[in-house]
Amino acid sequence: MDRRLYQKIIVGLLVAVSGQQALYAQTPEQWRDSLTVLSKAIVQHPQSIDLRLKKAAVNIELSQWDYAVEEYGRVLLQDPRNLTALYFRAYANGQLRRYELAKTDYEAILKQVPKNFEAMLGLAMTHRKMNKTVEALDVLNQLIQFSPDSAYAYAARAGLETEQKQYDAALYDWDEAIRLDSANVDFCVSKVEVLLLMNKKREARAMLNNLISMGVPRAALREWLERCK
Repeated sequence: MDRRLYQKIIVGLLVAVSGQQALYAQTPEQWRDSLTVLSKAIVQHPQSIDLRLKKAAVNIELSQWDYAVEEYGRVLLQDPRNLTALYFRAYANGQLRRYELAKTDYEAILKQVPKNFEAMLGLAMTHRKMNKTVEALDVLNQLIQFSPDSAYAYAARAGLETEQKQYDAALYDWDEAIRLDSANVDFCVSKVEVLLLMNKKREARAMLNNLISMGVPRAALREWLERCK
């Protein structure tokens, strides 16, 4: 799956799953100031799960993955079933390429909530990074079975199929993703990429022209337009 698209999906899911953490846009300096305030508050209230979750969220915003893992670990010592801590610790461990640890936390979530979308997607992508393609595809098939109206589910499977050069299957899944979210430019461009890999330049060019008519700047599509010649 295109890493840029995957990151966009994950960013959206991080905000959705965080719930009480409610992350707001700040500058790095403001995040560091928030971290200082939260660290001092934790000294006064070391048993506060809420404070530790907030501090770990700031650690993630600052890409302090080790500190985030450590903080979520402290939360889980108090509350081993805390879904937020499990999910974000898995995410942070994934950033550190500690894929086995990430896999364990995603699976712990799914034992509690078997159809959790975010955990299933995270588990599938972790399998992919571990080069366990069959396992990744199995999870994505289940994800689509449980969430047939999710454009992101189809997009995730299409990305993996594209990597595996299963272009016909990928094209079907990109069509489904676009049907469910027709305004998503990333999905459309990803379909164009598959069409070009299949040497279907005319179809790819028609799709790019449609994106331009929708208001997407031609300059943003230059790479794919050049490949259509």
